[in-house]
Amino acid sequence: MKITKYPQSCLIIETKEKKILIDPGTLKYKEEYFDVWNHVDIILITHKHPDHCFAEVLEKISSNIKIYSTEEVKQTYPTLNIHVVRENDTLELESIKIEVVHAIHGYQPLLKGEKEVKENVGYIIDDGENRLYATSDTICFNNNYKADILCVPVTGYGLTMSAFEAALYAKEVGATLTLPIHMDNANFPPNYEFIKEMFEKYDIDYEILENEETIEIE
Repeated sequence: MKITKYPQSCLIIETKEKKILIDPGTLKYKEEYFDVWNHVDIILITHKHPDHCFAEVLEKISSNIKIYSTEEVKQTYPTLNIHVVRENDTLELESIKIEVVHAIHGYQPLLKGEKEVKENVGYIIDDGENRLYATSDTICFNNNYKADILCVPVTGYGLTMSAFEAALYAKEVGATLTLPIHMDNANFPPNYEFIKEMFEKYDIDYEILENEETIEIE
């Protein structure tokens, strides 16, 4: 399994000769990304915020690429051909299984009104050898999800987990590798010292990838 990080929470997962694009958003977008994003097999979107769903770009994506997301995303972006998924659904991409799982987007007054997320999901991608869990922007919650690789936001600000909760969450899901994401919004900057402190305190094996950097998992 190969994982390539793009800005904010965007990832491309390559496994079993398939490419899965997660949360292609607006932040720090480059025109050259289009050719990459337009050659994937499916696209998964967790929720409606534009840093996770760049509608103007996705409108131009090949019609052969199915886009999966929530009913709220479908209603927010009616020009996109969204295939609606719900919590506890399972998608199959040949031998790859994708579980649609619970997520709770944090709330603070800056999200009052149309910006508030009322429907949010994460995805667990299981290729039979590794399970990768992309949590979406979520606060911590009790569950029994298990994964080898955890892609989790760590910035906090009432919207997502901070590094403290993310470290504990990584322990709960049994991740052997944690990839912090959602770190490109200048309005909500990450605290790298706190991330290092918390992940080392709880003995979490983690790696912070640069945008466009790839890591390969055996």
